[in-house]
Amino acid sequence: MISRRGFLATITVQLLAARVGEAQQKKKVYQIGYLGGSSRAAPLLDAFRKGLRDLGYIEERNLLLTIRWGEASPERLRDFAAELVGLGVDVIVAGPDSSIAAAQQATKTIPIVMVLPTDPVRAGFITSLARPGANVTGLTLEIGTELHGKRLEFLKQAFPMASLIAVLGNPAFAGRPSYSAAIAAAAHSLGVTIRFIDIREPRELDAAFQSLMRQRPEALFVVSDPLVYSRRDQLLEVVSKLRLPAMYSALDWAVAGGLMAYGPSRADLMRRAATYVDRILKGAKPGDLPVEQPTKFELAVNVRTAKASALAIPQSVLLRADQMIE
Repeated sequence: MISRRGFLATITVQLLAARVGEAQQKKKVYQIGYLGGSSRAAPLLDAFRKGLRDLGYIEERNLLLTIRWGEASPERLRDFAAELVGLGVDVIVAGPDSSIAAAQQATKTIPIVMVLPTDPVRAGFITSLARPGANVTGLTLEIGTELHGKRLEFLKQAFPMASLIAVLGNPAFAGRPSYSAAIAAAAHSLGVTIRFIDIREPRELDAAFQSLMRQRPEALFVVSDPLVYSRRDQLLEVVSKLRLPAMYSALDWAVAGGLMAYGPSRADLMRRAATYVDRILKGAKPGDLPVEQPTKFELAVNVRTAKASALAIPQSVLLRADQMIE
């Protein structure tokens, strides 16, 4: 039979243990910094947040998510990366390439989870996909440069009469040398002529539009990077006015009104990025976590845009579409 003194002592120990446990639980509020290229990609964060929730991380309960957008400005990205480091975040999630570069310049110790890089080995972010090394890991957006050839192939299948295709992109983009060669090789095999139209900064966009109207290509291939993506609405408007068949390298362009897009599911990659955050928070070293490649690819066709521009897409292509936007 327990004495009154013993009973009180037991209660006291239990209360103290409960308070210590509660205090420890309150301390387990993880801080995640997200450094993105353009706020137009904000809808993709829904997939990342869902991935975190599925793993038990609830914002304002055991997770604080600080989001910063560079809006295609390297200076802003550098400042925001330094800000996140100053806040003492536990992990920085960064993408695309310009955001990853800014985060890597800002810290060599805080773990960085890459999302949406094109070629992280070529860009120098990691040593290899199998053993990335240092404080960086995550998921890559492209598998080599093969997807660019596939996009051009889909565009040619949809519009077989197109013999002159303009390629709009940013020559300063890290993946430009490799994707240019892949597109040129695909164009040669398909028997089409390629004309590159460059945009290095926002003020060159009007000149790019003028070049499109002057050259009058029979189709357009848009290679998206933060700079091009930040001017998405303007570009889609011009392409619509020209009634120009166009292929885009990110699926959300088709959702926003672009005619066709083919590539990895970015939402799937964002959701999977949450698993990297979880493993790192549980003690894994980022340099030991292999970088994953995309496994889900989709062809999206905006039927509404096709009808509005009087562009007829063959049934054979429509049957291959994973997304039909109407």
